[in-house]
Amino acid sequence: MDNLPKTWDDWIENFKAWQDNVGYKREWMGDFDLSIQFDWERAGDVIEFGDYQGRPKWERSLQVPHQSMRDALVSMITVQGDTEFASVEQQRHLLATAPTDYDRYAAARIMAEEQRHGWQMAYLLMTYFGQQGRREAQKLLERNAQDGDRLLGAFNRPMPHWLDFFCYTMFVDRDGKFQLGMLSTSAFKPLAASMGPMLKEESFHLGTGSNGLRRIIKAGVIPLDMLQRYINKWVSTAHDLFGVDESSSAHWAYVWGIKGRWDERKKLEADVEVSKENLNEEARQHYHEEIVAEVEKLCGYLPEGAVPLYVPHENFNREIGAFKRQRYTVEGTPFEGSDDEWNAYVATHLPTAQDEEDLKTLFEQQWVAEKPLTARQIASGIGASA
Repeated sequence: MDNLPKTWDDWIENFKAWQDNVGYKREWMGDFDLSIQFDWERAGDVIEFGDYQGRPKWERSLQVPHQSMRDALVSMITVQGDTEFASVEQQRHLLATAPTDYDRYAAARIMAEEQRHGWQMAYLLMTYFGQQGRREAQKLLERNAQDGDRLLGAFNRPMPHWLDFFCYTMFVDRDGKFQLGMLSTSAFKPLAASMGPMLKEESFHLGTGSNGLRRIIKAGVIPLDMLQRYINKWVSTAHDLFGVDESSSAHWAYVWGIKGRWDERKKLEADVEVSKENLNEEARQHYHEEIVAEVEKLCGYLPEGAVPLYVPHENFNREIGAFKRQRYTVEGTPFEGSDDEWNAYVATHLPTAQDEEDLKTLFEQQWVAEKPLTARQIASGIGASA
């Protein structure tokens, strides 16, 4: 893929080569439509926040006032597209070990939608940002999660099995919902208009995660303490995805009007004051509150007398920000103890090598409750040949 694509059709040919390279067979998409979709009405016509508030939204990159702002837009679009293709690279192998036919369909559909989202971001780069955009659109197909060179660390992490997948779609894909929501009010109209259709598709990803975890609990095969350790693993990963606590990039993105707050329109209507220095932390807190409520719902499916599942504190197991690689408990308090005591604590709160071994045996059982495919899902052909 050394040749820089000059046209959208050129990029599509390179995309097909990427599919072949990662081992994703096009027939797995069934009748799924890889198309470019915009919701122009939802995007709005007027810049909603920041220094350019009240002016018409920018419909072409040359309308964006400064090169630094265009660079920031290219970076945001590139990162979003990078995560979409990375997810396929992380998950593709799981189709061969799906615990049920429904789960094979669900994973194949998620991967198809992730590829469409990646298409959408590549289309924006190719169409609106000249040679700089074409170069970044090509790089989306050249980086690879298996090589560890995707832009965000979470999207280079191995996903060896379906317990990881269910936790990932429940918690990491939910971070994706927040990121898309914050871009949905962007002053760059083609980006804002891309978010509506992507958010609709993202809801299926989140539902797959929450539904999968409910079915795991109902089956009663995976020990609940083990399930909790995998929840802790992926929640802390998702917490990191919101970025450093005080971000100058987020600050300027808001000032320039290109990325807003979560529920920006509701906050503007309610006259909620913006703290531009703490935008990432504010979004992380919204996310944390949402997953706490979701895990509380899961607890309603636990057997009587079971220890409730929980969401670990934002300080626990962090790799980014003020609490990076510091020793905090799942309750958020500083850990007091020796290195050996800390290692023992981690082994009871994050997955271990023994957990991975034990799962090989547990996966031989009916470890997740069945869920039938609907007639429409069967007719779609999505994942049927995987």
